[in-house]
Amino acid sequence: MNDDLLFADDIEDEPDEPLGLWKVLIVDDEPEVHAVTKLALSDFALNGRTLEFISAYSGEEAKKCFREHEDIAVVLLDVVMESDDAGLQVAEYVRNELDNHFTRIILRTGQPGQAPEKDVIINYDINDYKSKTELTAQKLFTVIIAALRSYRDIIVIEENRAGLEKILDASVDLFSSRSLEKFMQGIIQQLSSILGCSRDAAYITTAVAAPRPIASDDPEELYVFAGNGNYSDKEGVPLREAVSEHEYALCLQAMRQREIVYAEDHVVAYCNSKSQKGSLLYLSGLPRRIGEGDKHLVRRFSESVQLAFDNVLNASVVEATQREIIERLGKAMAFSEQGNQHIGRVIKMADLIATKLEMDARQKSQLLLAIPLHDVGNSRLSENLLNKSESLTEDEIFAIRQHAEFGYQILKDSQQPTVQLAATLARQHHERWDGRGYPDGLKGSAIKLESRITSLVDAIDAMFNKRPYKPAWPTEKVAEVIKSERGAHFEPALVDVVLENLNAIEAIQAEFQDQQ
Repeated sequence: MNDDLLFADDIEDEPDEPLGLWKVLIVDDEPEVHAVTKLALSDFALNGRTLEFISAYSGEEAKKCFREHEDIAVVLLDVVMESDDAGLQVAEYVRNELDNHFTRIILRTGQPGQAPEKDVIINYDINDYKSKTELTAQKLFTVIIAALRSYRDIIVIEENRAGLEKILDASVDLFSSRSLEKFMQGIIQQLSSILGCSRDAAYITTAVAAPRPIASDDPEELYVFAGNGNYSDKEGVPLREAVSEHEYALCLQAMRQREIVYAEDHVVAYCNSKSQKGSLLYLSGLPRRIGEGDKHLVRRFSESVQLAFDNVLNASVVEATQREIIERLGKAMAFSEQGNQHIGRVIKMADLIATKLEMDARQKSQLLLAIPLHDVGNSRLSENLLNKSESLTEDEIFAIRQHAEFGYQILKDSQQPTVQLAATLARQHHERWDGRGYPDGLKGSAIKLESRITSLVDAIDAMFNKRPYKPAWPTEKVAEVIKSERGAHFEPALVDVVLENLNAIEAIQAEFQDQQ
């Protein structure tokens, strides 16, 4: 037996069970038509799936069925019912109002002259047109086979398109918080469509590899990292809680033996990793039995998907390392005492405001990376001057204000967008909305949005926390000062966001308190 294939159970002597259902909607105002159609197709099966019949006796009932069932594969649609064109109205409704271009529409009519075939084919997006008199049992069987195969292929194409779209969306910014999950969702959706459009699939790994690692006493514990279908809302859930006991045993078998396990209607594929502990691809509810060609594809996917995951994960690790280095450098250059959480609070508050403003994900990511360097110019000033508790002389005030220009000069020559933004933040974070700030006296929107945010969160943090020249202020006083500076020191729209989310700001201050 091939080393990388295992079969969970020997099922040769067991009767074949259906692997799902094709939904067929019968729309006709004659009850006997429904009965005859169901009888003629009673033993129908395609790809191991049988038929589920839904009945409607008028155009309005048919529209309701389409609203309630998004996965109708074929509709056998009578033309003349409560009105001479009731069936044509249903076809128009399905294609144009519901935007459903997947269901195969087969018109059946007992009065061909009422709706001429040529006119109907040209003017309506239908897939076949049959007279009831010509639809013998054999022809009906043939028509349904052709329609279902067409529907199946269209759904496969759509699933592939949707999976590719997720991959492309994630590839735009692999450093965003959700891109890695979206990337893996796209990968598993691609595999699902190839295997016949199983909508229930998951990528399973250890907490070590998760984007938001979960503390666990067992380093071998498996978690759902990304999922589609039934697993789309189980990201971060332990595997043992996301699947049945039998399915969990299959997953452990695949993980321990580093094998691909094929069961009745699901597959568990081990994905080998050179840098991680390995992961699993899990697909359940497969609509057809796995053939040799499918097994080859699963094997190729399992070999390739982990490489893609590892590469993206490594990129995320590099980004996290860069962020930590920048944060630590910002703290060091600002002469922050050990345990000072100013940088962490500023980042969190900027993140909150940028999110409320619905800032572009890449723009927000750059802001959060650059903001720790906004006070880098302090490295050119003496620590005694920065920590002086007495009133400053005019010369000392002038010297401190020089830190904005110093910071800009340190960073301005970089070709990297994030460092360029950091240079702008260093120069502009003491500008004021009313134009009375320094060093350039910029006013209003002439100040970069990211600099306006930095100015506000930097000031908020100074108010909430003890400084050499002042004690920590209570929330009421902070809110009062911010409100009084609306339209003066700070942009009004940003002040409004802060005041509307003051509880969240307080929570950030509480979470990142300075350590003594």
